[in-house]
Amino acid sequence: MEKLLEVKNLRTSFDTHHGEVQSVRGVTFDLLKGEVLGVVGESGSGKSITMMSIMKLLEENGKIKEGEIVFKGQRIDNINEKQMNKIRGNTMSMIFQDPMTSLNLLIPIGKQIMETLIVHKGMSNSEAFEKAVELLDAVGIPMGRARMNQYPHEFSGGMRQRVMIAMALACSPELLIADEPTTALDVTIQAQILDLMRKIKQTINTSIILITHDLGVVAEMCDRVNVMYGGVIVEQGLTRDIFYNTKHPYTAGLLKSVPNPERLGKEPLKPIMGTPPDLLNPPKGCPFYQRCDFAMRACKENMPPLFKIDENHKSACWLNHKDAPKVSIR
Repeated sequence: MEKLLEVKNLRTSFDTHHGEVQSVRGVTFDLLKGEVLGVVGESGSGKSITMMSIMKLLEENGKIKEGEIVFKGQRIDNINEKQMNKIRGNTMSMIFQDPMTSLNLLIPIGKQIMETLIVHKGMSNSEAFEKAVELLDAVGIPMGRARMNQYPHEFSGGMRQRVMIAMALACSPELLIADEPTTALDVTIQAQILDLMRKIKQTINTSIILITHDLGVVAEMCDRVNVMYGGVIVEQGLTRDIFYNTKHPYTAGLLKSVPNPERLGKEPLKPIMGTPPDLLNPPKGCPFYQRCDFAMRACKENMPPLFKIDENHKSACWLNHKDAPKVSIR
């Protein structure tokens, strides 16, 4: 399958009054056309900053220090803002984590959707209005025409999320980045949003990068998964590999901390003890060393490479070295 996006050795840092925060430390992955890629990991692991780097939406003190981002065969990490504006919101869109802070509270939602169509598609106001109504209907907002002049505070959390999805889909993007699209929504609305994203993928063959803490969502939606920790990818593979052939202790820890109906009442959940590494002073070895039950001397001193488990599965853990002791991390 053709690659839509390639990220090579991406390093993103933020300058603060405490020093340089190395939020992303050498991330490499690709995304195929029509694929859903899940990105999981604890808060602060670098998931959202990686995607903000791809979209070039970093804060003023943030900077891509190294690496390449190739979208549709074109490098975009080194293009200017004017060139990026032709891509962002057009062929590449993002659903942000909190729609209440992402939508402009002072502008009707209809105008916010229309703006994208007018800027990128050159539509007239009347054409953009009709297309925006069509988009609201498509994402399941009832009486879309009547709600075009309503403001974000007049919508529920689930409906605001649907407005965000309508805005992101306005120009039929080839890449859709969804940052925690179901956070703070009740279970029924979560299911509706996921079903909507599934229909989007089937209808316009959009490739999706889905950032989430919910491993149930990953199992249901994703073709492949990147597991991030301490600003790096510690394991990547097909969804079935991540769930059934785990090769990194951190991934195993995430899976053990998820409630399993078959084990309820029989054994307690096992949390990952400790805290993530300080990215002001990141460790020179494995970032999971301090919290790992299988840590070795090599883990503290040397960053493990992504060992190849099979064609689609890699794990950055010294336990995958041919000379490492054979242990079960499950």
